[in-house]
Amino acid sequence: MKIRIMNGSDLNEASLVHQAAFPRQSFSYEWLECNLKAYPRFLSFVAEINNQIVGYIVWAQKSGFRAEAILELEQLAVSPQFQGQGIGRNLIEKSLPLVKEELAKKSSTLKHIMVTTRADNHAQELYKSTLGAEVEATISNLYSADEVLMIARNV
Repeated sequence: MKIRIMNGSDLNEASLVHQAAFPRQSFSYEWLECNLKAYPRFLSFVAEINNQIVGYIVWAQKSGFRAEAILELEQLAVSPQFQGQGIGRNLIEKSLPLVKEELAKKSSTLKHIMVTTRADNHAQELYKSTLGAEVEATISNLYSADEVLMIARNV
């Protein structure tokens, strides 16, 4: 498996991952394209197996470019047929050092990471084990269900 920065030629394949992972959402290509174009505020990476994109991750800087950056794990998606194989974990663990390198280019360091997810999403355990994130709040009926806000402090 290879983790690398996403580029424009990845959008078609990545949008197929988005469609499969988030069936309630629409305009997958446009969603990923606007995030990609918002570099360096948004940093997007893909996971490839045998030259096929099987997942992606999008990190977003919050509240401006700061000396101590607050990031949000904006979105993590893995094609359903590849879930349960550690791809999400690899996307987090291998992209985070690359994100820190991007921050360093602007003399910035990473302070905290935020992530929100459905309260019933088993990915909470992934965020806890890879980032040390803890649930800070639950927001009732935010999107399609209750959503939890998790924070990884001093990462």
